Amino acid sequence: MGYTNHCPNCLIIKQMNNYTHRIPELLENQSVNLFLWVPFLMALGGALYFNLSFEPNIVLCLCGMGLCIAGIMFISRVPILLRAVLLFIFGFCYAAVFTYILDTPLLPRDMHGLDISGVVEHIDYTADKSRIYLRVNANDINAGDGDAVVRVSARSDITPPNIGDTIHAKIGLFRPSGADAPESFDYARWSYFNGLTATGYLNGYDVVSRANYAGIAQLRNYIHNASDSFLVDTLVLGYKNAVPENDGPVWTATGVGHVWSISGFHITLVSAWLFAIFYLIFRSIALITRRIPARVPALICAWAGLLFYLFLSGCDVATVRAFLMATLVFAAFIFGRNAISMRNVCIAFCAIFLMNPHYVMQPGFQLSFAAIFGLVWLWNDVRPRLPHNKILKLIYTAILTSLVATIFTAPFVVAHFNSLPIYGLVGNLILLPIFSVAIMPLVMIGVFCALFGWMWPTSTAEYIYDITLNMAHKITALPYATITLPHVSNLALCIIVIGLACMMFIRPIKIKVNYILCVILVSVGITIIASAPRPIFYATADHELVAFMGKDGHLEFSKSRASNHYFTFDTWKQFNGEDIGTKNKRRKPIDGIWIYDTPNFTLAYIQKFVPLMNNITRLCNDDNIDYIVSYFDVNAPQCNNKILRGGVVIYESGRLEYIKLTRPWHSRPE
Repeated sequence: MGYTNHCPNCLIIKQMNNYTHRIPELLENQSVNLFLWVPFLMALGGALYFNLSFEPNIVLCLCGMGLCIAGIMFISRVPILLRAVLLFIFGFCYAAVFTYILDTPLLPRDMHGLDISGVVEHIDYTADKSRIYLRVNANDINAGDGDAVVRVSARSDITPPNIGDTIHAKIGLFRPSGADAPESFDYARWSYFNGLTATGYLNGYDVVSRANYAGIAQLRNYIHNASDSFLVDTLVLGYKNAVPENDGPVWTATGVGHVWSISGFHITLVSAWLFAIFYLIFRSIALITRRIPARVPALICAWAGLLFYLFLSGCDVATVRAFLMATLVFAAFIFGRNAISMRNVCIAFCAIFLMNPHYVMQPGFQLSFAAIFGLVWLWNDVRPRLPHNKILKLIYTAILTSLVATIFTAPFVVAHFNSLPIYGLVGNLILLPIFSVAIMPLVMIGVFCALFGWMWPTSTAEYIYDITLNMAHKITALPYATITLPHVSNLALCIIVIGLACMMFIRPIKIKVNYILCVILVSVGITIIASAPRPIFYATADHELVAFMGKDGHLEFSKSRASNHYFTFDTWKQFNGEDIGTKNKRRKPIDGIWIYDTPNFTLAYIQKFVPLMNNITRLCNDDNIDYIVSYFDVNAPQCNNKILRGGVVIYESGRLEYIKLTRPWHSRPE
């Protein structure tokens, strides 16, 4: 008492000293979890590479990757912090080297009226058309040497060819577009790392030669034709866009949109069914069960069935992740090890990163791993207390699982879609069981029945689907079913992810330092999101489309629609915090010129050639005009400081931010 009376702050200082002395103990306690940081460090390095505005030297990256491998794998007693830096550098360099080696052919310009021959590699079916993937000679489309894959859309009245057919087609091709705003979705980058050179349309074709081989692709095509059901296309064959276009937003708003991307939900159901079937079979064979447990051959056969399902579903990244996890779980069961662990999740993460480092930038990868990390952390580390009553236990488990998956995926949902479904928990609890116990089993049975002409299982599944869809509509009709949120910067997202990783991977002693760090970092990330300024002017790289912030806070566009920039409208609206799918408000010009006057700058936009020719001199000499944006390239040396070129956004302060389209995945115009 006397100690604290004479020195009121001494007790606090003493406690802080105690905590300081515990730091070595805290660090030592992390040894068992150090491996869990490996995939995150590599992913952060890869993400930094993909978001650079320039291309690093490939020789330096190759040398850096070799040095990192040597330092991590072959040099003992490397300090932990240095090992972390090496992993980060390895992820960065590996992404750069992978990009260089991939070398996907690039289309230099849009092309129309092409007569070209190619082999049908794949067909993706949507609700209203089919998308045909053709492997063509890259030189025939001025994309360099070797082969190139192009995707052309065929109208519903055009019967698609068979996979493996060689066809002669009349097509038009478009270059994949780059980002429309800083840190927005870059379709050119996505196409490059998915081996796609161009997209376009198909007006007609003639079959040059029929396919003379059988494979998994032709089996998928046969099942599609035999079943004639969009549920089979999505839940079995992996065609994500086969769901009716108007239904997709409803499922997303209810939080069950992941059902239409074959991932952990589907793999879990299929593996459970396969294991149950084979387990019952092997239990009845005494010759086997006298020597080994029946679960061992049952797990092996179930794994083989899952492998077949993986290829049948198209090998999407989310499916590959779920299959790798199932493989590790099966192996753990066979060898008597812990089946569900963070270490297994991290191994699957690293394997997929090495397959294609760009996967870390794709929504499917991020959402699937975020959910599985959260669920494994919940049931392995937190171990919530469950009620003893079986029914209450089932309900409690479903609620807790849905809640944790929603929380862990929320940052990525907002980052990619700028919206958050508020009733996702309700949708998962009500709608997901219907898919699990009714729709999914009927669809699986329907695949086999359709081969014999029996369509009643798929018809029943579609009837239940309609009932479930009506229930989903009622949920989305509730107030504030979906809220629109501001743009999430890469920095804010990384800070939030690191905060969640701290909560999962740091092992506290007495003070819950993992939760404290999580709260601090997530709060910092949210603060960055809330305080980040929004652009008030946007322009595409070709200046065909621009947008101004109106007085009412909504964007006004130079056009109400633009075929070359179909998705740009929604991207800019999302950046501005507006609902997508609304009517595009057009800003009408005065004498062919849009004048945008703000307190900090004045901008002139000229879309047509005649107003440009008649007014460029006046605008250049007008000291009140700070920026000139023209649809046509302007050569005016006397005011080049005013003329803006390329994709750009301008903030309220007058700060410019250009959209860099100079990376290896961006086409160079001829």
